[in-house]
Amino acid sequence: MPTEGGNPQPTAPPAGSAKRALVGRLSWGLADQAASSISNFAVGIYVARSLGVTAFGVFSLAWVTYGVVLNVSRGLATDPLVVRFSGVPDVSWRGAVARSTGTALGVGAAIGAVCLVAGPALGGRVGPAFVCLGVMLPGLLLQDAWRFSFFAAGAGRKACLNDVVWCVALVPAMVVAARVGSVAAYLLAWGASATVAAGYGYLQSGIRPRVTGARGWLREQRDLGYRYLVENTCLSGASQLRAYGLGAIVGVGAVGAVRGAELLLGPFLAVLMGLSLVTVPEAARVLRRTPHRLGAFCLLLGGGQAVGALLWGGALLLMPDRLGGIVLGGVWHSAAQLIVPVTLGVAGAGLGTGAAAGLRALGAARRSLRSQLFASAAYVGGGLGGAAVAGTVGSAWCVAAATVSGSAVWWLHLRSALREHPLNSIPEVRTP
Repeated sequence: MPTEGGNPQPTAPPAGSAKRALVGRLSWGLADQAASSISNFAVGIYVARSLGVTAFGVFSLAWVTYGVVLNVSRGLATDPLVVRFSGVPDVSWRGAVARSTGTALGVGAAIGAVCLVAGPALGGRVGPAFVCLGVMLPGLLLQDAWRFSFFAAGAGRKACLNDVVWCVALVPAMVVAARVGSVAAYLLAWGASATVAAGYGYLQSGIRPRVTGARGWLREQRDLGYRYLVENTCLSGASQLRAYGLGAIVGVGAVGAVRGAELLLGPFLAVLMGLSLVTVPEAARVLRRTPHRLGAFCLLLGGGQAVGALLWGGALLLMPDRLGGIVLGGVWHSAAQLIVPVTLGVAGAGLGTGAAAGLRALGAARRSLRSQLFASAAYVGGGLGGAAVAGTVGSAWCVAAATVSGSAVWWLHLRSALREHPLNSIPEVRTP
């Protein structure tokens, strides 16, 4: 029976071969995410050390805005691609990639234009940062689109190499930015290096993005694209609202402190994001082969991530102040106060990802969306309410509580979905 997208259901491979394939997919997912996260982590640390907590807060506002735009692009362009054009003939894949990358480029150009208009209106320190972000959004989104296009083709090695090129190009760009010493310079350096990698993606694939094909792509994929758009942007939009609200209630420096604490968990978060490239398809495979084990698989997946986050946070608590100052500079003192609540929040989110993978594998889109909406609303409400009552620390603790509550809702919906799901049906599969 065909899966969504028309691919025939493959014959199950031998157990040993399946395990080797899983290790291969997992390895390239982790390697690619490591390369991607190194650039993000390096930029964050460099800016924090160079510019101080207030300027780093301005940089972080642009950063979380990019996160929202990135999820818009993925929902409309690359998520439908990896659902429907993974493992298809090369001719079909190339045509889809041309339209998908063109859609990502169009999203970057459209929202970039909005940033160019909004920047001068905002003024102050924030305005120039948004102008620079607007200039660089097309290249940033195109680079990300190449990454997921290669995973759809089963070419994780190319995706990883593309991110390595970004890291290499970032080095001289950051050196130039350091001489200028402004938030705008660092944003331009970060975006310019991503644009270099986006150009390399064209050389790797030999496919020219078709912006003129974006309208047709959106029309053809509207049953998936708009659903993924809502799901993808809920949490990133919540992060942006929390960041803006925290800056308005407490001050821009508070945004920098929160971002600094999150940077300390950056290496662990990179592992989680790398795993996320394979968790949904692996959950779907478990559902097909041994459906009665899906709940246990998701619990092991989420529980392992939660335990890992707690262990990493415990190690951070043992970090000497001198070492913390070397890593984050003047941001360390503010960020260190947030290590415990931020760690608990990440642990709660990790636990919830296990249930989220199960719901996506089951094709329970309605339950998944309800869970995401609740988690996002709790995140924003807790973050802003805590900030109003107890400042930056209060916001961090309330976000941690909200994240744990959101995780509980994810698991309640997964439990209900497992009871409702007919074991002989074929769910939607997202295969990177």
